[in-house]
Amino acid sequence: MLALRVSDGKYATERQDRPLCGRPPTENDMNPDIKDSTAIRQMFIDPHAHMISRTTDDYEAMAAAGIVALIEPAFWQGQPRTHVATYEDYLSAILGFERFRASQFGIRHYCTIGLNSKEANDESLAEAVMDILPRFAAKDGVVAIGEIGYDEQTELEDRYFRAQIELAKELELPVLVHTPHRDKKAGTTRSMDVCEEHGIDPRMVIVDHNNEETIDEVLERGYWAAFSVYPSTKMGKERMVRLMKSYGAERVIVNSACDWGISEPLAVAKTAELALSSGVPAEAVHLSCYANALAAYGQSGQISDSHWLTPMEIDQRESFAGNSILRGGREPVVEHHDGRRTPNEAA
Repeated sequence: MLALRVSDGKYATERQDRPLCGRPPTENDMNPDIKDSTAIRQMFIDPHAHMISRTTDDYEAMAAAGIVALIEPAFWQGQPRTHVATYEDYLSAILGFERFRASQFGIRHYCTIGLNSKEANDESLAEAVMDILPRFAAKDGVVAIGEIGYDEQTELEDRYFRAQIELAKELELPVLVHTPHRDKKAGTTRSMDVCEEHGIDPRMVIVDHNNEETIDEVLERGYWAAFSVYPSTKMGKERMVRLMKSYGAERVIVNSACDWGISEPLAVAKTAELALSSGVPAEAVHLSCYANALAAYGQSGQISDSHWLTPMEIDQRESFAGNSILRGGREPVVEHHDGRRTPNEAA
């Protein structure tokens, strides 16, 4: 299980066990506290957030908005990496320091590990990265292989997409699929075709960055359909709410995909608020902004609601590899808790 206590910087440890805690949620699974719409507004998971590019202010705001857990997919950093060592350090950072930063605000941090589609086109780099991925994918807190898939839909992207699907099958991990921003519909169809060629269960695959063009086929074929509420380029919260009204919440997942661009780390909470005020049933908001992500990634055995319903001790006097989040004489937050919390208390 994922260690719950923040330690001295030793986060990237081997997984100890992998209980099967992920399955599609049902009405019977809902805690009575969560069925109340007020409670739903208070507890969310952001299952796609590139926090390495965000500030501690964002963590603080996300915690205040009710984000109890987030997942950071491995991706590119705005400019191509040219050496495998820089990739290795990046993966170490999202497994280590980012988990520490999140914990300092009471947020559980998980990640996905993979070679992204953009950098798959650098064959020498890609080969070297593929050599190190199994070691990182076996670490505590890794909930999927991803985000992988297509960008320009090249031969090299296809080769390494397939290789990483096989790695996910070997490690019994879900797959997070990045669908291309150009020629999205064809790229999304192709992504699912490839998954099926490799015999991976659609219930183990989260297809991300969906839109109105792709949702029908993704849901019809049995995959998890994730949507990035990202200003201008992907999906606005108004469009997302319209889709929630039209399609319901079965296998629908809302995320922010916040990164180093103009993006919104509070997108999940703000979408939930708009959905509730627009008449989307509270149970549907709970599923799409919390429970479905937990079910999909819970299949890894690495994420469970017990991680945040069990009180987390926050001590901002602690450091990671000698580094603290505190600056300028800021007074540290120190919180100690006893016993299991209700969802509202966790939020």
